[in-house]
Order: sequence, then structure tokens, then C-alpha cells
Amino acid sequence: MRRIVIGIGGVTNGGKTTLTKRLVSVLPNCCVIHQDDFFKPPDQIEVGEDGFKQWDVITAIDMEAMVNTVTAWAENPVKFARSHGIAPSRSESEDVQILILEGFLLYNHRLLADMCSERYCLSIPYEECKRRRSGRNYTIPDPPGLFDGHVWPMYLKHRQEMEESGVSIGMYLSSTVFVGMENAIYSKRMSKVYIA
Repeated sequence: MRRIVIGIGGVTNGGKTTLTKRLVSVLPNCCVIHQDDFFKPPDQIEVGEDGFKQWDVITAIDMEAMVNTVTAWAENPVKFARSHGIAPSRSESEDVQILILEGFLLYNHRLLADMCSERYCLSIPYEECKRRRSGRNYTIPDPPGLFDGHVWPMYLKHRQEMEESGVSIGMYLSSTVFVGMENAIYSKRMSKVYIA
């Protein structure tokens, strides 16, 4: 059984979840793991020198649990899908299983980055990102000044670290151009995987 892990990373509110949903709708035997599901409880999130809770740093995420979840999928994708209530879209004997990892710090954790067969990174300009972020309703609302004082500076810092680490990204995409990106990934997967 061939296992393919597609990483969809990038800036907050950059379109990662939207692209992931579109891919799930067209890719067979596909599961998703969202990095946001691994945030530590609020009382474990430190307050930084900038005065804000440090939600946008890798220590806010239980990366060990996320890696263990990806490993569980890799060991038995069909069992993993069943245990998460996902019905296979093709026969269970299908030779290919696909996992999409979606999150803003996928490639800043080397082990997790190395687990990805394909890596995509979405980016949008500062103004668009701020506009989208201000329109979102989070469980824990953003305090005034969080975007400029913490979120955007952390994104720039993490992007630079990722680029300096040598993690190879398959493609940087502006989310304004990923209309149809799901078809491109689908076509790429189909030509590599399903066509003899």
C-alpha cells in the first residue's frame, strides 16, 4: 500500500483549510490532520515579551502528539480512517492512501516536514491577511494589537526559519491563485499514482 502525505502549510488565514476541503472532495482514500487540533490548553500557553499569549509559536502545539497521530495513520491508514469515522471512497484494497496535513507551522518541525511527500505553502500579502484575520471569530478572541504585535511578526520569523532550514517546499502559492489548485494536485496525484 502506497502512502502519500501532502502538507498544506503557510500563513494564518491564507486559505489552507479551504484548499484542504477542496482536495478532500476530489482525492480518494483521503484523511486530514489539522495542526490546530493539537494546540495546548490555554493555561499552558506562555505570555511573551510582547505581552501576548504565544499562540503563534511551535511550543503552543503538542507536536509530539501530532507526529504520533501521523505515525498512527502511516501504520494503518484504513484503520485510522475507520477510527475517525471516515468511510473509504474506494475499495479498502486500494493501493494508495492519502493524508493531508494542514497547519501554519508544519515545516518548522523537521520530523513533521520530513513526513510530507509533497509540501505546499500558501501566502498572502499583509493587508489581505490582516483583513481576513479581523473577520474571523476565534474561540479565544484576538486582543487588540495581536495581529501587528505578534501574529504577523511570528509568521515572518517562522517563514525565514523554514527557508533557512533547507526544507524543500514543492510550491509557494498565493491563495488568490489556488482556484483550481485542487485540480492540479489531483491531476498530479492521479498521473503519478493511479495511471500505470
